[in-house]
Amino acid sequence: MNSIRCLCLALVFAASAAQAQNYPSRPLRLIVPFPPGGSTDILARALSQKLSENLAQPVVVDNRPGAGGSIGSEAAAKAAPDGYTLMMGQLGPLAVSPAIYKNLPYDPVKSFAPVSLMAIVPSVLVVNTSLPLASAAELIAYAKKNPGKLTYGSAGTGSTSHLTTEYFKLATGTDILHVPYKGVGPMLTDLISGQLSMGINGAPAVMAHVNSGRLRALAVTSLTRVPSLPNIPTLDEAGAGSGLRGFEANGWYGIVVPAGTAREIVLRLNAEIRRAVDTPELRARLDAEGAIPSTGTPEAFAAFILSEIARWGAVLKRAGIDPQ
Repeated sequence: MNSIRCLCLALVFAASAAQAQNYPSRPLRLIVPFPPGGSTDILARALSQKLSENLAQPVVVDNRPGAGGSIGSEAAAKAAPDGYTLMMGQLGPLAVSPAIYKNLPYDPVKSFAPVSLMAIVPSVLVVNTSLPLASAAELIAYAKKNPGKLTYGSAGTGSTSHLTTEYFKLATGTDILHVPYKGVGPMLTDLISGQLSMGINGAPAVMAHVNSGRLRALAVTSLTRVPSLPNIPTLDEAGAGSGLRGFEANGWYGIVVPAGTAREIVLRLNAEIRRAVDTPELRARLDAEGAIPSTGTPEAFAAFILSEIARWGAVLKRAGIDPQ
């Protein structure tokens, strides 16, 4: 009986090794759990182009928006663990959702095998150009004098833009009305048209609008200025009186695959992602989008996700945001 069991295990390992050796032999799917136009989609498309070249197979972006990234994340979690379905994971679905939703259709830790972090992305505090506000300090002062009058849009409850702005409100003691959307793209349309007052959104999603003058950037959420926006101060620079000393709230993006994916495939994908991010072309693209390249091992990415779950869970608790 033991010999039969050992034989079965040997056959399983042999099949897994053969699968990894021939990988990839057909196109790959990269699930983006948000609509086109947001930071997640922009970075996914930039990476998919280089991965397609490196793997000699098309890497097709599949947008699956809804429920703060939960719909796309569930689809990725339930996909076959064969290396042909990837997901662009980020702060919202992988670190915030556990504290936002009581009954997630996936487990951010158990349902996925982390492959590699791709980029750290500071957010940019932007306002509609009709507002006579030229700095974060002026915005805070206005919000305190007019509680509930300003509105901010987010990509949805539990998204990076939602969490970061709630953190901003908590730090500054301001009352700003949240208006959730089903993605950054439609939210930015309303912000530019004046239906919203402000937003704190990932740099890739707002860079073009800031550079064109359709939105006014007041600050960035990193502790150091973003190279592509050298004249925009950090929120930390707003000063001690603002409550923003030491404020840092960066988004992050990285690739995960369904749990159970062969280790050899995870390592192959990790190597190709790191190779892609190291190319001058992709680094220049990330810099233009305000993103900071940041790759590493699967183990480092897994530990990072766990630390972010703990960190933002504490922030949400302090902000009084209860699971839905």
